[in-house]
Amino acid sequence: MASIKQFQVTFDCAEPERVARFWCEVLGYVVPPPPEGFATWDDFDRSLPPGHQGSAFACVDPSGVGPRLFFQRVPEGKVVKNRLHLDVRVGTGLVGEERLAALEAECARLVALGAARVRLLRADGVNESCLVMQDIEGNEFCLD
Repeated sequence: MASIKQFQVTFDCAEPERVARFWCEVLGYVVPPPPEGFATWDDFDRSLPPGHQGSAFACVDPSGVGPRLFFQRVPEGKVVKNRLHLDVRVGTGLVGEERLAALEAECARLVALGAARVRLLRADGVNESCLVMQDIEGNEFCLD
């Protein structure tokens, strides 16, 4: 049986480049080089038919370990809770007040980038504390 070696996470959004650049800042990802024959992504974008310009953008883990994130423009806005979300692991191995301090510090950094804090889920004896947040288009994610 073959195993899957790589995967990509795709986000539906209104402004692909804006959302991609937000997630670059959150995760330390980078924008990959433009396709061969183009000096910049703007040059590539201008080569597309008008209806396709600005319709997609991507970012990648510079170490090559994490999945590629792909952002595609869709006409409809977000209406309900997403069924898939990212957990940004900032408190791994931490418990109690030390974990809460790490979550709060990262929350403050991300709020400055345009994210929104939704609620703190406190440790309950089974799960450690985490912070539910939204990205710049309202997609939920957790600081874990």
